[in-house]
Amino acid sequence: MSRYDEAKKRYEALGVDVEKALETLKNAPVSLHCWQGDDVRGFDHDGPLTGGIQTTGNYMGRARTPEELMADMDKVISLCPGKKKLNVHACYAVFENGEFADRDKLEPKHFKKWVDFAKERNMGIDFNPTFFSHPMVKDGLTLSSPDEETRKFWIEHGKACIRISQYFADETGIPCVMNIWTGDGYKDIPSDRLGPRERYKDSIEQILSEPYDKNKVKPCVESKVFGIGVESYTVGSAEFALTFAATHDGCLPLMDNGHYHPTEVVSDKIPALLCFFPEIALHITRPVRWDSDHVVLFDDETKEMAKEIVRNNALNRVYMALDYFDASINRILAWTVGFRSWQKALLNALLTPNEKLKELQDNNSLSELMMLSEEVKTLPFGDIWEHYCESENVPKDESWFNEIKTYEETVLAKRV
Repeated sequence: MSRYDEAKKRYEALGVDVEKALETLKNAPVSLHCWQGDDVRGFDHDGPLTGGIQTTGNYMGRARTPEELMADMDKVISLCPGKKKLNVHACYAVFENGEFADRDKLEPKHFKKWVDFAKERNMGIDFNPTFFSHPMVKDGLTLSSPDEETRKFWIEHGKACIRISQYFADETGIPCVMNIWTGDGYKDIPSDRLGPRERYKDSIEQILSEPYDKNKVKPCVESKVFGIGVESYTVGSAEFALTFAATHDGCLPLMDNGHYHPTEVVSDKIPALLCFFPEIALHITRPVRWDSDHVVLFDDETKEMAKEIVRNNALNRVYMALDYFDASINRILAWTVGFRSWQKALLNALLTPNEKLKELQDNNSLSELMMLSEEVKTLPFGDIWEHYCESENVPKDESWFNEIKTYEETVLAKRV
């Protein structure tokens, strides 16, 4: 009997259908974010990363062109099991033959290369307007700006992104999640907290007035506690974003698990939102202190987030996307570790005897619940994981790191 068969037998003794778990996992799409590969630089400007976020580190091999970025993503895809989507920011528009369009004038044609890339790999595309790293971010504000010219520019950018999201969905046949996040806020204590939020609300409503198919385009609003340079006040707070989504038909709340106070956990928020929203969206990261965007690991909170999605039968209700950027280590490795870690978390959740544990809770058998919850932690999960990787034709163990080292030596090291 193989190690997989022995492990399978152990799980099945607790009522877990391992084959069903593996089949479910391989069909659950996770969005792979393009901005890990070039430190959120994009292709529409040469300036620094500004607007409430930053990337630290200067490891060799940053992607500098669309071709390099797509080649790097291909390498990651070849090392990771499971179903993937692309996640693209608007600043990654691809201009050719000397053409350029500012963000308020972006068109679907500027993203055709991304569509071609996705269709060749049978992937959908998620999208994000880019409300940062641009001269029209005036005094740290975009959609909430009191300057009407500034606000109008960013509203038009948002509308353009709605049209591009519709294009992605039409071309790939897969719904496009379009996430609205801005770093709008103030470094010090503001004298008016309501006005910026009223303008922000109106701006998003104007963006969502752009016609789109609600079955194909899934607009979201994402909150944040604070950002670099806007430490005292963030316009798009958690209360604002959640209430906006709850009061605007078809708009989803998007939770980034790095965008909350340190004592809050998104794993507890997921079932709370599922009580009220048909669908929600996640940006999955690892906040070491705040929104530090560290690479996702197979750690406790990552496991708990996956458990809440799985145990509530919500894999078809939660749009899952990775969101981190680390320039201090090999960027291909960062992508790969994060994607494989979230796959492990989902598999761990699918292999948990959730129905048995729920029954124990409902029967107030809390002693047995604690015992079983702990015993499950040492079941031979690794043997199931290796079988899953083999079935997906990707490396099952740390041997994938050798491929990354070779890629660094033959490709990344030459990018000077």
